[in-house]
Amino acid sequence: MKILVYAEQQDGHLKKSAVEAVSFARQSFESRGDLNITVLLGGQVDTQAAAELGLYGANSVWMPAESILNSFEVHLHALAIQQALAESGAEVLVMAHTYCGKSLVPRLSVAWDAVLAAGVNSPPECASDGSWKVYRTVYSNKGIASYSVSGVRRILSFLPNALKPVECSSPCTVFPWNTTVNSAAAKTRSLELQKVQGKIPLTEAERVISGGRGLKGPEHWHLIEDLAEVCDAATACSKPVSDMHWRSHDEHVGQTGITIKPDLYMAVGISGAIQHLAGVSSSKTIVAINTDREAPFFKVADYGVVGDAFEVLPQLTQAIRRLRKG
Repeated sequence: MKILVYAEQQDGHLKKSAVEAVSFARQSFESRGDLNITVLLGGQVDTQAAAELGLYGANSVWMPAESILNSFEVHLHALAIQQALAESGAEVLVMAHTYCGKSLVPRLSVAWDAVLAAGVNSPPECASDGSWKVYRTVYSNKGIASYSVSGVRRILSFLPNALKPVECSSPCTVFPWNTTVNSAAAKTRSLELQKVQGKIPLTEAERVISGGRGLKGPEHWHLIEDLAEVCDAATACSKPVSDMHWRSHDEHVGQTGITIKPDLYMAVGISGAIQHLAGVSSSKTIVAINTDREAPFFKVADYGVVGDAFEVLPQLTQAIRRLRKG
């Protein structure tokens, strides 16, 4: 089986999803003895970093020789991936279900005439007849649906943090790749780019500390930030908090915000409305801290603390800091 993996980069650095994509492809189909994984980089990165994708199962890495793909533009990248699919002879395309992936896979499914399994939350189960059984959450994460996927060409996109990357091999060879894509094919252009500095991106965070109206005001947000710092976690908030401008909208998680799937999600002073739960319920471990013992969050949390955040968070932060110091 020949697989093409699309690996995202930003500012010349591989994203966490790039490693996840390679490992997801390898772990999903490693039972196939003839597995061959080619990685197409979504732009130019450090050659050594690219070669280390071989540690997670890549057989070869193609790095664009030109800088045209360094900034993401969906039309250019879709055309580049189509070219790589044709040159590699791949039967399967694998990529992360990120902002970039969500915009690419529908276009590629039509252009490549492929069956699309989008946003799956675990490796596919491969049947003896060659079909796959895949699972994804539905109804705002309140249910899990299974689908049978078959076809000559297939595209598989997976949710970030769906599978832990596992080293299985050694660094591979990185080849310069010449794309025939012309910049004239771009249909959008960036007018302005505002970046949040010094923060772990929510979509890549393994741990997230989130606050709600129970914090009573932005002046108390240092409690969330202090705990996030000792936990190497990202910070997030509920919709009411961003609506009141206590925090910026890029931290809003929930049905109308960002959907995340971290290893740990800690909700502080958040009641747990269904709209919020829709964006975080796929988290592997959920901890809720609230003064209201009847808060809906306690019904879905793995661990719950009934207490005042102004008392609990400082003690928890100090305890973790002492633990990390040895």
